[in-house]
Amino acid sequence: MWGRPKTKPTKIETLIGTSIEIRGDIIFSGGLHVDGKIVGNVIAADDSDSMLVLSDHGNIEGEVRVPYVVLNGEVTGDVYATERVELSSRAQVSGNVYYNLLEMAMGAEVNGSLVHCKNEKKLLEFQKGRASDKAGAIEESPAPTTL
Repeated sequence: MWGRPKTKPTKIETLIGTSIEIRGDIIFSGGLHVDGKIVGNVIAADDSDSMLVLSDHGNIEGEVRVPYVVLNGEVTGDVYATERVELSSRAQVSGNVYYNLLEMAMGAEVNGSLVHCKNEKKLLEFQKGRASDKAGAIEESPAPTTL
């Protein structure tokens, strides 16, 4: 309506159901929908337009490194999104959120910092853990943030 960018539509290719618990890192491409629990990092394959959707039943204990992220469940760990993060009303993040674009609904919770990275290259460096300084590319807001 107001020129607001929409979440990139990606076909969901992988579903982790509510009764599933995975221990270990997941590296994927395409769309991943999580209703269950992941104890490990969730990482999109390099140079991908991958999307993660975490439902209100979903839980991730580990880092999330995906270009497009839609959260409505609980994440314990940092979230890195080179494109867009959508925090729905039941989202709970215990960790920092590094983002290019952010949409946060009333009720979403972030117990950490919201770190806006204007420069995609700098965000990729943070995502890969190689950033040596934060000067000029990011703006931090105080934590915790609750709407």
